[in-house]
Amino acid sequence: MEKNSKLLKQVMLAMLVAMGVVISPILRIEGMCPMAHFINIVCSVMLGPWYSLLCATLIGVIRMIFMGIPPLALTGAVFGAFLSGTLYRVSKGKLIFAIIGEVIGTGIIGAIMSYPVMTFIWGRTGLTWMFYVPSFIMGTLIGGTIAFVFLKALSRIDMLAKIQKRLGVKVYDKPRIDNKQSIENKAEC
Repeated sequence: MEKNSKLLKQVMLAMLVAMGVVISPILRIEGMCPMAHFINIVCSVMLGPWYSLLCATLIGVIRMIFMGIPPLALTGAVFGAFLSGTLYRVSKGKLIFAIIGEVIGTGIIGAIMSYPVMTFIWGRTGLTWMFYVPSFIMGTLIGGTIAFVFLKALSRIDMLAKIQKRLGVKVYDKPRIDNKQSIENKAEC
């Protein structure tokens, strides 16, 4: 079973990377990439912080190579991806903490780290330390909201816990029993 869950994690990672590359141009506004934040949060919840960091790095590198995106593809993703997964685990599975981790990690830390990368490595002038913060925070809030709605919907139909269990990661979501099932179970007793 251990081998199977490891393979499933790799397949899930590959699918999230592919989706991240394909959907990142969707809803893209200059300086904001909300769908990348959506993928970061989903990966954090499904696979954990290390896989999420790897996913964000792979998506960023692929986007930089094939789409000509500047290094913002990395600085604007890796910090939030890792912090999202970490806060989700530390909070024992509270989805809001995955979103908060993405907002803080990307919207603040990643945005501030983008300044020296874009100024000294990429050669962009006229920037300040806080230049990217407003657009990065807006992008993470949009992507985080979409991820929250998506993951809550999965949780409501008990799919989030099933997916996490199948992937072999820590499951925090408690399965719900609807009233009909509850009545049938009582009738059987």
